[in-house]
Amino acid sequence: MRRALDAFYRLGGALSALSLTLIMVMIVAQVLGRVLDKLLVWAGFDALGLSIPGLAEIAAFLLLGATFFGLAYTFWQGGHIRVTLVLQYLPESLHRVMDMMVTLVATAITGFATWQSARLALDSFDYGDLSIGMVPVPLWIPQAAMTLGLAWLLIALLDAFFSLASGQITQLNNEAPQE
Repeated sequence: MRRALDAFYRLGGALSALSLTLIMVMIVAQVLGRVLDKLLVWAGFDALGLSIPGLAEIAAFLLLGATFFGLAYTFWQGGHIRVTLVLQYLPESLHRVMDMMVTLVATAITGFATWQSARLALDSFDYGDLSIGMVPVPLWIPQAAMTLGLAWLLIALLDAFFSLASGQITQLNNEAPQE
């Protein structure tokens, strides 16, 4: 089960990286198209008008995907910001209890956000909401990506809580659960 969950989190990280890579490729293509157009004009030819319509909107939706798909992976890699100001003054025996309490609160907040995000995506689907830009994108698509990323994080938080409760890990940091 541990290997499957770790692979699941890595998949989210890979999708996040793919989204960022697609943003980079689109921006480079846009810049190269503009440079080529300028060079053609300077050489006395007509510009080709190479551009990617709706690049800003598409990049924004991909950034949303990159952000939310990477949440669970980043959490398990210890990359989320943690405020340990209180923990440093607690005895070691209370660290796990405090981590469990904080993880439970984070799970509740993430569960609520996942539920509301899913409702928003379903409403957008039902009403046929489209983005306002050069390329009309059905809004349920990026909203579904956000919901999926939040659900991924919810699973990671539940995994962390049960790993803490069962003693597979003793505190939340870069420590991986034991098989």
